[in-house]
Amino acid sequence: MTAINDVLRSRARLVIAGVVTLLFVAPIYLTIVNAFKTQSQILKSPEALPIPPTLDNLSTALARPDGLIQLGLQNSLIDVVFSVALLIPLASAFSFYISRRKTKARAAVLALLAAGLMIPPQVILLPTIQILTFFGLDHSYPGLILSNLGGGYLSFAVFVYVGFMRAVPNEIIEAARLDGASGLRIWWGIVMPLVRPATATVAIFSSLWIWNDFLNPLFILGPLQGQTITTGLYLTIGQYSVDYGQLFGIMFLAAIVPVVGYLFVQKQFIAGLTSGSSK
Repeated sequence: MTAINDVLRSRARLVIAGVVTLLFVAPIYLTIVNAFKTQSQILKSPEALPIPPTLDNLSTALARPDGLIQLGLQNSLIDVVFSVALLIPLASAFSFYISRRKTKARAAVLALLAAGLMIPPQVILLPTIQILTFFGLDHSYPGLILSNLGGGYLSFAVFVYVGFMRAVPNEIIEAARLDGASGLRIWWGIVMPLVRPATATVAIFSSLWIWNDFLNPLFILGPLQGQTITTGLYLTIGQYSVDYGQLFGIMFLAAIVPVVGYLFVQKQFIAGLTSGSSK
């Protein structure tokens, strides 16, 4: 009887795992296959394979007179690159500082940062816009980038870095200090190379979250400066009708950049996951 129950539990877990996997894979599959199908094929059978395939959706999206793809990718890349380029040194330097503090002080700071992860971004969006408007940074790239640094992205990065930096032996830090290295030199030249997997983890997750962000670019960057790729997708949805072929084509093109970026840093990202699981 026990053996039968074990088999049933195993099969139930397998079914649940299959359903969860399907839920994650289905949107990716639908985006890929429908990007190469005509509007009539999509409406008739969205889950079917593109037979015969067509490149009209991609060419039409790239040839839009408003330059939605080109402008959207440009604005998204500017947002992601500058945000992550500032986020990594700020978060890592602060994490290096608090990781060497006493336990109570470190716990208090981490508890404060945890609030940044628990508060929904929508709650602080209006106060953020008001602050940026007061300093004249609304409808600008600096304002959008600063809003990314002040949100939950910084809290997430600090939590990741602190976990890795606490594992750096104190003997290495003390030896560097005895050799006359400054705190800046120790952080950048010794600690940062040791926590490269953490940097890759922060870069990947932060880049994906910022790339997929919709509300901040919509309300902070605004139409005066142009749209990112996510707000550009919103513009392709008509009030009474939707060109699904072009919509899926834009979604397919928008997903290429994050995938290529992940392929460049996947080795360090996987190393970060395995390193974290072994601590």
